Amino acid sequence: MPASLGVSFTCAEALAQGVSRRRLRAGDLETPFRGARLIRSEPDPFDAPGGVPYAQDRAIGSELLRRASAYSAVAPAGILFVGAVAFAAHGLPLRSEWKCAALTVGVHPPAHAARAQGVRGVKISRRLVRVVDVGGLPVADAVSAWALSGVSLDLDALTVIGDAIVRVPRDAYGRACPEAQHATIDDLRAAALVPWRRGRENLLDAIELIRVGSMSPLETRFRLAAARAGLPEPELDVEIFDRHGARIGISDAVYRGHRVVVEIEGRQHALNERQWNRDLDKYAALAAAGWEVVRITARHLDGDRPRAVEIVRDALARHPLV
Repeated sequence: MPASLGVSFTCAEALAQGVSRRRLRAGDLETPFRGARLIRSEPDPFDAPGGVPYAQDRAIGSELLRRASAYSAVAPAGILFVGAVAFAAHGLPLRSEWKCAALTVGVHPPAHAARAQGVRGVKISRRLVRVVDVGGLPVADAVSAWALSGVSLDLDALTVIGDAIVRVPRDAYGRACPEAQHATIDDLRAAALVPWRRGRENLLDAIELIRVGSMSPLETRFRLAAARAGLPEPELDVEIFDRHGARIGISDAVYRGHRVVVEIEGRQHALNERQWNRDLDKYAALAAAGWEVVRITARHLDGDRPRAVEIVRDALARHPLV
């Protein structure tokens, strides 16, 4: 195929560049939508448990954006992507079942909702969504995408995505980058309160649970489980210093009065040797400074016997408030 066509293209574009109709029926091309073609992607060897860190999230997002790009090429004017495609475009948490789900495509009334196999068309009032361009795709901005999901996502999912929207990223040196924050909690609240917003009660309930500082879905899920079990609320994404004022490191959840820190460890902590060694150095320095380090993984939250809350509660009991 001509390189100028890219990964996704319309049949009309290919024919105009001399591609035969027979070639457009070849097995290395997908037909996600009528009149559109996608160059078939090879299976990612890391898109499976035990793969590289975040590979599954990247694979889900990549597939959603590939299909959205293909549909955009043949879609009527004025469409916008919401739901999973918008979350993928903004680098927000994704669910595995979204990888092959129908694309949610919005239009503004009085236009007719999009209709195509693999597409779920919806009508969205202009006051309920702000549209931005991400990589050439018209998508709802992060706040609008979250608010429009108030009727389709449960409370925990809204909280996980909300945490990701309001978190303040850090650079490779651990410095906060507020300019990279998608939005604030006040921005989410304002979106939830737009007149005629469906799912408003669900959104407002989620806002009460959203916090700045949860840096991953696993951290959010631990925080929610701990709160529901009656544990005190920890400080999040905390810089800890030794008695000389040197920074020991940044901890996920800190119970300062108990001198307990909780580290929520994803797969990347075990697979990245540099990360692994850096973590060990940090834990040793924290212990030397009088902190107990509690390490929590997905198994402690999702295993046959979830013990994350129990482990942290025991640590807090060993260190009564001073």
